[in-house]
Amino acid sequence: MVTKSENRRSFGVLNKLSHVALAVWAILIIYPLIFTFLAAFKNNTEIFIGNPFALPSEWDFGSFGRAWTEANVGQYFINSLVVVFFSTLGTMVLGAMAAYVLARYDFIGNRVIYFLFVAGLAFPVYLALTPLYIVVQELGLLGTHTGLILVYIAYSLPFTVFFLAAFFKTLPNAVAEAAMIDGASHTRLFFTVMMPMAKPGLISITIFNIIGQWNQYVLPVSLLPGGAEGQEKWLLTQGIASISTAAGYQADWPALFAALSIAIIPMIIVYTIFQRQIQSGLTAGAVK
Repeated sequence: MVTKSENRRSFGVLNKLSHVALAVWAILIIYPLIFTFLAAFKNNTEIFIGNPFALPSEWDFGSFGRAWTEANVGQYFINSLVVVFFSTLGTMVLGAMAAYVLARYDFIGNRVIYFLFVAGLAFPVYLALTPLYIVVQELGLLGTHTGLILVYIAYSLPFTVFFLAAFFKTLPNAVAEAAMIDGASHTRLFFTVMMPMAKPGLISITIFNIIGQWNQYVLPVSLLPGGAEGQEKWLLTQGIASISTAAGYQADWPALFAALSIAIIPMIIVYTIFQRQIQSGLTAGAVK
């Protein structure tokens, strides 16, 4: 028979092992980030010769200027902001409404529609590239940010609906019933009562969608034009890939790492600001 002291001892061992695993994982993530940020301020010689984690002998901010202007990272950054803003907005509005109806209303086909959304999580985006290309082309939106935004919304909806449907189910029925008795319509109930109550979950999934769409590379490459004539429509991931290819010939590696830093820093800031909201959103369902 296992005693309480033995249970505590085994739990303590598992707790220490989990902390070791988290420490190793943190090191694996932080070291490349440190190298990237430091390399943006170095020259080519310092990057490839000597200690890669040493501070630069002279802090050179010129690489950021070259990346922003000469490599057009500024234009790519703005394009990414526009696309991610509208695609995230559309995803959250449509996903929240669909998840709310599927979670709170009983009607014929409810489960079928829900499982169709969930089935979208099982298909890798690579399997849908050819159909997506054909559909967007038939709509006349190939090579446009509008077409890419619509694809981003469709790509992000399955996880958004899956996450928010589970969250909306945890909200109390008493509040909704009281609002309906007071004369609130279904639309008003959703926007003025249920959405504010679901704020932690909405913030969490919004951040996940922003990060996922910001780092997306396969879809922009497939749906936005390549070549010199279409570069003004490129997103940041496409621009960085182009800089990476050119760096092999032009040897401007500091500009490449500066472009990577420009792409990484906004996501770090967003996650740092909303870290507590994300954690509360992920645990709210379990607590309730």
